[in-house]
Amino acid sequence: MIDLPLQKQYLAPPLILISLCSLLMLINANPWLEFDRSVVQQQWWRVFTGQFMHSNWTHLALNALGVIFIWLLHGEHRSVKEYIAHILFLALWTGIGIWLMCPDIIIYTGLSGLLHGVIVWGALKDIQVGMRSGVLLFIGIWVKLVWEQIQGPSVEVGELINSQVAIEAHLIGAIGGLALSFTLLFKRHKNIT
Repeated sequence: MIDLPLQKQYLAPPLILISLCSLLMLINANPWLEFDRSVVQQQWWRVFTGQFMHSNWTHLALNALGVIFIWLLHGEHRSVKEYIAHILFLALWTGIGIWLMCPDIIIYTGLSGLLHGVIVWGALKDIQVGMRSGVLLFIGIWVKLVWEQIQGPSVEVGELINSQVAIEAHLIGAIGGLALSFTLLFKRHKNIT
């Protein structure tokens, strides 16, 4: 029997995230909010808001599927407060990482960087609560990231989303997920002592 996290506190945050991104796409907020390196110094908020913008509806749909997939895997691991804190932290982390470490990325949009961080944190939380699938997921995400760094971005996905896939953002987001995981170690250490 599959036990889906259908309680309001688990279902509302991912639905709100998808709705927010959909609304921003619907009103075409990209000119004001996407990460655009040429104006970030004057409009610093784009480092953060670019994560919630998308290049087209297919891009948004793929990211929404990612949000749903993560909810299915780890929805019960986060309170509403934690979900919001994780999304905000990873959006800022990924944006700053792109700004500082990826000078070739001029325009960046999408949730994929921060979603990689959410997956890494969720896999480590699975491991913490004794779910063996967490080990497989953790190894799998890092194999995917290494593969992307070796092979380069998917041309097919890039054509679908009308933009180059920012594999650097995936790696930056995953490292952000590791940084978030230190809270799991602190909680575990606090529970032991």
